[in-house]
Amino acid sequence: MLGWLLVAGWAGAAGLLRPLRPPMPQVLIVGLATLVGVLGLTVARLRAWLAAVDERVIVALHLTRFVGVYFLVLYGRGQLPYAFAVPGGWGDIAVASAAIVLITATRATSRGGWMAYSVWNLAGLLDILFVVVTAGRLGLQDPNALQVLLRLPLSLLPTWLVPLILSTHVLLGVRLAQQRPTVS
Repeated sequence: MLGWLLVAGWAGAAGLLRPLRPPMPQVLIVGLATLVGVLGLTVARLRAWLAAVDERVIVALHLTRFVGVYFLVLYGRGQLPYAFAVPGGWGDIAVASAAIVLITATRATSRGGWMAYSVWNLAGLLDILFVVVTAGRLGLQDPNALQVLLRLPLSLLPTWLVPLILSTHVLLGVRLAQQRPTVS
């Protein structure tokens, strides 16, 4: 994970993402998320860790979605369009806030906890998919509208964080489907 983050940071610092135009950032995100998902399902040690790790650890990664606050700030500065920054920003803030509630209030081991994690996971997945699709749509309309997302520090979103967010939603969904409690 740290190595991947360092490579993503280097790519952003070197300006390797700046020339990308939609749908290439979205292709990059989906490709990296797919790679992480495939590794999580096929590499025995990683699969075993994902099955055994406390689900709160996986959900804690989503606290990074408070980056939505920064989207709102950038919208206020005129650096991101409303259609991306405001719905995406508030959606990410809501998902991150709900993650705090999940982490502190329940586990997925009870029926109620399992349901809460399942609902949160689906809502979070739909939100991040909305953000990725919206970015692609807006980028196709105006390739310069989201250029700030291709420069550090936000270039870490398409090269590291968003693929992790997408893949952890899928992997957590698989885990929840496999470990559904039968009693409350």
